Amino acid sequence: MTRWIAVDWGTTALRASLMEGDTPLETRASDKGMNSLTPEEFEPTLLALADDWVAGPTEVLCCGMVGARQGWVEARYSAVPCPALGTGLTTVPTKDPRLSVRIVPGLKQVTPHADVMRGEETQIAGILRAIPGFDGVACLPGTHTKWCHLSADEVVSFRTVMTGELFATITKQTVLRHSLAGDGWSEDAFLEAVSDALSKPEMLTARLFELRAADLLTGQEAGVARAVLSGLLIGSELAATRPWWLGRDVVITGSGKTTPAYAAALSSQGVTPRILPADAMTYAGLTTARELP
Repeated sequence: MTRWIAVDWGTTALRASLMEGDTPLETRASDKGMNSLTPEEFEPTLLALADDWVAGPTEVLCCGMVGARQGWVEARYSAVPCPALGTGLTTVPTKDPRLSVRIVPGLKQVTPHADVMRGEETQIAGILRAIPGFDGVACLPGTHTKWCHLSADEVVSFRTVMTGELFATITKQTVLRHSLAGDGWSEDAFLEAVSDALSKPEMLTARLFELRAADLLTGQEAGVARAVLSGLLIGSELAATRPWWLGRDVVITGSGKTTPAYAAALSSQGVTPRILPADAMTYAGLTTARELP
């Protein structure tokens, strides 16, 4: 079976996997993300990481910010509704004749609201490979969480919510950081905050400062505060995206850290999501991309 290379190239990191069919044999990572490279540096950066995998003509399938305007070569957005992998991959001209590189395009939406994604569409393709004919909503938690309506093997529409970035900013750059340090967690506090935010999302910014006050006045544990913050943000997100998940089949594809929180929040609202691992869906999506003409 012919070996090939799967590449997930983001803003701050690069991950490459040597593949045999749809199975990863070895994975290597680098901190050489799109933000740190000029277009001319992408090819040598990839070869520095994986040159020994390129024994002869080698297919390389890429997804992520590598296809952004500031990336290796721009893979222009495909407009939804369309297949998850868009309307065609972008071929990259390379100096090394052994390489045959293609990049998955991102997706864009103009109406009913402006939105874009780049990288998540590959995981969506993986979900559709894993669950043929899936009709429902894919939730992809992350820095910018995506809620994607899938039907008839297409992405019909999607909505991005900046929950992950807000959580990171609040915990690192606001006055609340003094009350949120640590890795503790309280599931009860999290679910109560989810319920509160769903019922009164307009109270979000007021509820946030309560975390600082509770620390100063009652010595609230940081783990409880982090759980409440997460619950308030995810609960507000669920309030904003209720039309997407209410009464629909939901698949969650995210990291081992974020997926349980979203699954618990949805379960508390009577939704039983299916969970598929993000890495596996990326491999499956790039495998589908490789099969395209």
